[in-house]
Amino acid sequence: MVDYYPVIIVGGGPAGLFCAAEAAGSGRGVILLEKMPSCGRKLLVTGSGQCNLTHDGDIREFFRKYGDHGAFLRSPLRKFSNHDLVAWFTSRGLPLAPDESGKIFPKSRKAADVLSVLLAECLKNGVVMQCGEAVKEVRRSDDKFHVRTGTAEYESGALVLATGGSSYPATGSTGDGFSLAASLGHRIAPVAPALVPIRVRDYPFADLAGISFEGLTLSLFREGRKVREAAGDLLFTHMGLSGPGILHLSRYVLPGDILKIAFLPGMRHDMLTKDLVGRIAVFGTKQVKTILSGYALPARFIARILELLGLPADLTGAHLAKKEREELVRMLTAFPFVVSGTGDWNEAMVTRGGVSLDQIDPSTMESFIVPRLYCIGEVLDIDGDTGGYNLQAAFSTAMAASRDLATR
Repeated sequence: MVDYYPVIIVGGGPAGLFCAAEAAGSGRGVILLEKMPSCGRKLLVTGSGQCNLTHDGDIREFFRKYGDHGAFLRSPLRKFSNHDLVAWFTSRGLPLAPDESGKIFPKSRKAADVLSVLLAECLKNGVVMQCGEAVKEVRRSDDKFHVRTGTAEYESGALVLATGGSSYPATGSTGDGFSLAASLGHRIAPVAPALVPIRVRDYPFADLAGISFEGLTLSLFREGRKVREAAGDLLFTHMGLSGPGILHLSRYVLPGDILKIAFLPGMRHDMLTKDLVGRIAVFGTKQVKTILSGYALPARFIARILELLGLPADLTGAHLAKKEREELVRMLTAFPFVVSGTGDWNEAMVTRGGVSLDQIDPSTMESFIVPRLYCIGEVLDIDGDTGGYNLQAAFSTAMAASRDLATR
């Protein structure tokens, strides 16, 4: 027996559930195939279980939050914005609210409440949800998609890949959609962990784990040339560097890159040199660590910098030689970290790479090369910054696909 449905959606994460609910609500018969025993497992751990759904502000500010691929999302984000998403959930009984940074959460701070709304909408609109059915093969012939799972076979006029990426594999997000899309002729941009801590060689701050810095300038160098510059917060961990600024930059790093960090926001090398000389002239009898404390640097960090430079802890400003002062300034304005790699899939918030965007219509999410095939959410070569941008992209691309399905 082969069961026929007008629309088959593979993947029961936020993009798949949202697309299923909207497509079924427009009158299309929809079946959703999810390989895990239940839907939305990755959604439940989003934002440490609190589910940062999206971000407040003008939707035009979102375009620069997706690395080099923000232009692709202009159409879906404009047609279904952050404010539209908030209205969608609140109209279904789930109140949302921004925090002080603009991140929008359910007021309950429970991801399970978000999942409940999505599941209820699917149920109300008649979506057939088959959990525990991993898709093994997809083919297209005779203007139909043929989908084989471990237990059944289905046919459909339209197929939506909403399988997510490869981050948090324990939740079922293991990159299945990449192989399915490739089997239908799509190119897959190289896949790697994104929004992930950075590991560095000979890391000198392991015992300072927990110390954080705000608004630092982060410069990435490759083969002696600056390839990226970003600004953001940084956190020392036991194994390397983390924090929002580092996570956002992680999508670009390669082993062997040099990451130079300015620990004093707004202070270039020449500015700090001049300022430090002035302070030493006034407070030369004080210890260097005391003079440096005037820059609002953590005391333990200052002590470690002096230790790395081989300077005595009780050294006074008056006894700081010019060469030592120059090295100190360099450490504070361009401390070099050699990248050894990044965190693994279990630490990554999202996936870098995926279905190549030049083969997907950004206004509908339909494939340019396989008619009636749609790719939505993290299966696409899109990864956004932290702050709700990835979930917004998932919902916006899902809405674009569902609206096109409703017209066909």
